[in-house]
Amino acid sequence: MSIAGQLRPCQNNNDSLPSHLLGHSIATRLRFDRHSISSASSDFGHLVKYPPPAAVFRPSRPSDIAALLRLSHSSPQQQPPFTVAARGRGHSTRGQALAPGGVVVDMSSLGGGIAVSPEGMYVDAGGEKMWYEVLRETVRYGLTPRSWTDYLYLTVGGTLSNGGVSGQAFLHGPQITNVYELDVVTGMGELLTCSEGLNPELFFAVLGGLGQFGVITRARIALERAPKRVRWMRLMYTEFEKFRKDQEMLISNKHEAALEWRLSYVEGSLLMDHSLRSNWRSSFFSDGDLARLKHLAFLNQGRIYCLEASYYYYSHAPIGWKRFIFCSYQDVEELLEKLSFTAGFAFANDVSYMDFLNRVHEGEVKLRGLGLWDVPHPWLNLFVPKSNMTNFHAGVFKSIMMHNKFMGPILVYPTSRSKWDERMSAVVPDEDVFYSVGILLSSADDWESLEKQNIEILQLCDRLGMKIKQYLPHYRNQEDWMKHFGEKWERFAAMKRRYDPKAILSPGQRIFAQPIQLDPSDQEPVSYVNARL
Repeated sequence: MSIAGQLRPCQNNNDSLPSHLLGHSIATRLRFDRHSISSASSDFGHLVKYPPPAAVFRPSRPSDIAALLRLSHSSPQQQPPFTVAARGRGHSTRGQALAPGGVVVDMSSLGGGIAVSPEGMYVDAGGEKMWYEVLRETVRYGLTPRSWTDYLYLTVGGTLSNGGVSGQAFLHGPQITNVYELDVVTGMGELLTCSEGLNPELFFAVLGGLGQFGVITRARIALERAPKRVRWMRLMYTEFEKFRKDQEMLISNKHEAALEWRLSYVEGSLLMDHSLRSNWRSSFFSDGDLARLKHLAFLNQGRIYCLEASYYYYSHAPIGWKRFIFCSYQDVEELLEKLSFTAGFAFANDVSYMDFLNRVHEGEVKLRGLGLWDVPHPWLNLFVPKSNMTNFHAGVFKSIMMHNKFMGPILVYPTSRSKWDERMSAVVPDEDVFYSVGILLSSADDWESLEKQNIEILQLCDRLGMKIKQYLPHYRNQEDWMKHFGEKWERFAAMKRRYDPKAILSPGQRIFAQPIQLDPSDQEPVSYVNARL
């Protein structure tokens, strides 16, 4: 079916909303004030300029969201449904959490809690809760979720709608594969509980589903025993191939079998000499260490590679647990002997588990203090097949980005496809090992150059036939979305027809809705026309 038209923004926001919504009891939770509208009109990326929403909705319980979506879905035939976007922390970078002319749901107003079950080894968390809040509550019981993102001030519903990846994914999989159960409000206003055994089609569609099928209001997340401390190592390389091979060895079963224990976290990054001048991401290195690293990068055409590896441990070895969660310094020395990092450039810190997981927040505080946090973030996140990484390195890191002078981390680390669940909506390359590449650069005054660089990178990958997949994807037309999902597209579209047949949810993703040409004078669309489902 096709649906034409969306809400048209106007000076009087009330006039752009249907009367059957404004006359309903939940209308008291709509906000039209300038501050609410302005806050819901942009995101962390600061890249897109869509028309503002007609209103911001502040629910107190999931049933309020269900009522809102039922009203949109049941709009009279002559009245097009209004679009709805759930907004957690607004950390999207391409307008994915925006609803031009529609209604943005401020998830932070929900009164959901966090309930830990030590017996069941799970935690029930509201979709609006930040992962830092989940961590803070679970460690009170000596427990912790298994899989994380690098930045903890994201919401549970937000990361589960995308994937949730970090250095633990090679071991435990992404966050979406560590969920037992969800409460979801569908695009038709149904409030459903789903799991692998209950409403499984909805469960697997929503996980990694980019908000297209429902709003996550609760997630039951798997837990494990929380470690006390973390041995956090950073090893430096001047040769990419050695860096790559060592990372792949560390995430393999061969490493675990050889040492009888396994690492808890493996990541990597490209460090460029200019970025070493600003050590905002963490205070890991001393000033003396930074000076040595800058000189090493200078001698190596301005770049070096950093392999991060960590293992978790306890004050005392827990009874009945396997040895791989408690290893000695001798074990670590045996591991280092097997690696090919540059001699004299191995660094290690011993930190608390909480401080390790919350390591990026320190960088956020520094950037906020410098006024460099709320700037444009034209980030590019890719999953690159292992077989393409040598060409990707040569074409991107050594060529396109050779003279890059922008600030921000460039992440490069492998993970295992076997840890992902093919039944879920998220898509990854069709190889056993693929790399998560995050080019997380920002600029206060020249973000257009970064956008051009991103386009050049994507064009190179396409020209060389690399079977990459975008993570946190962004496309301008449905043809590209179909290519992105590949064999999963038919099922993805079928789930959309079943759970959001009027394409109400998450219009900012632009999967099932395509805007008409914007008027260059005001950058506001005349209307929106939804593509056929």
